[in-house]
Amino acid sequence: MFVFPDSDFPIQRPRRLRKRKPLRDLVRETHLHLEDLIYPIFIQDGEKVKVEIPSMPGIYRFSPDTVLDEVKQVRDLGIKAIILFGIPSYKDEVGSESWSDKGIIQRTLEIIKKEVPEIFVITDVCFCEYTSHGHCGVVVNGDVDNDATLENLKKQVVSHAEHGADMVAPSGMMDGMVKAIREALDNAGFNHIPIMAYSAKYASAFYGPFRDAAESSPSFGDRRSYQMDIANSREAFKEVYLDILEGADIVMVKPALAYLDIIKMVKDSFPVPVAAYNVSGEYSMVKAAAKMGWLDEKRTMVEVLLSIKRAGADIILTYFAKDIAKLINSGEIENFL
Repeated sequence: MFVFPDSDFPIQRPRRLRKRKPLRDLVRETHLHLEDLIYPIFIQDGEKVKVEIPSMPGIYRFSPDTVLDEVKQVRDLGIKAIILFGIPSYKDEVGSESWSDKGIIQRTLEIIKKEVPEIFVITDVCFCEYTSHGHCGVVVNGDVDNDATLENLKKQVVSHAEHGADMVAPSGMMDGMVKAIREALDNAGFNHIPIMAYSAKYASAFYGPFRDAAESSPSFGDRRSYQMDIANSREAFKEVYLDILEGADIVMVKPALAYLDIIKMVKDSFPVPVAAYNVSGEYSMVKAAAKMGWLDEKRTMVEVLLSIKRAGADIILTYFAKDIAKLINSGEIENFL
């Protein structure tokens, strides 16, 4: 703890370092870089599909044949990585389309890696978009059967790797999922494929627009039996620790804004890269308030993303990725600092 000497005259004047912009730039502690960003993209079955998601202005669902323009735009903006979410036309009780060789993600991976091989492609690994009931695994007696779901996760990740995924990101919050996935990838000859685990994923109200986008709302109940209690922080430490022991290369906190304390705790506690997901509800709140004239959209976006980075996130998954990249590339971001 610092103890400043008694003085009638303020020897320390913090405003000195705020007087002019060049000096503020010199002492700025937190910066946003293009390399920090991952851009989520939704892929749905069909042809010539580009449909804006009503609850997420500026975000679209693409079919495999239309997504290339979006991926090339992301690349040209200098964003290095994307994460894919699939929306199949066929769903069943176990989500078998998620590991089909002709599945929506598998076909999209082949197209992207052929035409834009330099983009780093991550695949979300879960079942809620693929199951007829909308839950994240095999349902038995009204609840997700953890260990049965692990067996299907193994099939899904190996299929993604076979079709070109550069990294997999399991999001279902199943116990032991990272260990099962690591073993499956290694046994299939993909020991070079890293895992970015959704390690501390909370049962949040901020996912609403995503469920609209991905058509993944559960048809009964909710996900509180497997996603984390929003009131808990020590539990997040435990979840992250277990995922690292099981082989996670990157750990994630989701959502971001309401869990900045969790991001900081994880960053301060573990020697692995920390990702944070600036989720759909966080994005849509800013968009809606800006549309009403209640917030300055660009200024708010910059402040939100800086807060996530300042809390300790090394990587930010955000629907704002293209917007913030344009500000960074043009230098306009300086107008908001």
